[in-house]
Amino acid sequence: FHSFITGPSVVPGYFSVEAENVVLVLNGREKAKITYATQWLHYAQTLIQTHKIQHVAVVLLGNEQCNNEWIQPYLKRHGGFVNLLFVTYDCALVNEEDIFQWPLGVATYRNFPVVEPSWSMLHDPRSHLCNFLGTVYKNSSRETLMEILKQDGLDKLCWIAARDQWQPQETNESFKNYQDALLQSDLTLCPVGINTECYRIYEACSYGSLPVIEDVMTPGDCGNSSMYHSAPLQLLKTMGAPFIFIKNWKELPAVLDKEKKMSLQEKIQRRKKLIEWYRNFKAWMRQKFINTLEHSFLPSDKG
Repeated sequence: FHSFITGPSVVPGYFSVEAENVVLVLNGREKAKITYATQWLHYAQTLIQTHKIQHVAVVLLGNEQCNNEWIQPYLKRHGGFVNLLFVTYDCALVNEEDIFQWPLGVATYRNFPVVEPSWSMLHDPRSHLCNFLGTVYKNSSRETLMEILKQDGLDKLCWIAARDQWQPQETNESFKNYQDALLQSDLTLCPVGINTECYRIYEACSYGSLPVIEDVMTPGDCGNSSMYHSAPLQLLKTMGAPFIFIKNWKELPAVLDKEKKMSLQEKIQRRKKLIEWYRNFKAWMRQKFINTLEHSFLPSDKG
């Protein structure tokens, strides 16, 4: 039996359900968020010490440069009380024993919906070869991407809407445009930001638009762990994500050339494969999460 509680009334110092085992979903993106996350950890620690709860796991929206050292003292392996940590991005701490990588997923904070694949999503021809709606940062590979698209007139075949300032909240119109672009494009271009992994990858999968991923490491402390050696995006690669991975946007014209020659039938097959893979990936992650919690939290009946 699991209860999931969220919302503004969930504050450190109060759980509305009686539970022996607790999973805290915390934000460790930046200093202010970490301060708040630490309040939760201190509260959970008090509950452990007073035997109100028995086990704690943490799902952490990690820092985009993998600066997650602050949580280490709270882990059981370092004398703390947190049994398990599931953390986003290619965190080098991942060991598949008590620290696991967790996928970023879609931007629920922007109310990205749960998308049910429809017949037309799978079978209809799409009006654009590719899309990129997003922020183009100065001196980034996104500028290179824009130049390449313009050079070859490829921006005429793709739905491109670039802005120079990041906006945490979408307007209704920009959000609808973004969803339409995913639905109306065969490919979704995924240039790196502060991290290689972004919400766009998972949101494109939701609409059967194949991610084209800039497969390069970003500055910071992310990278290979003792378990995986294929960073960036080692979790997705290990799980056989059927994406297009490129090292440089100069490879894009060839990718789009190939795209132009594909029949609708081939594209339909690819969409089905992508959506099927994504469904299986989410089911596998869910099962792994539950199995890991049960294995760690529940006594094994050996008698």
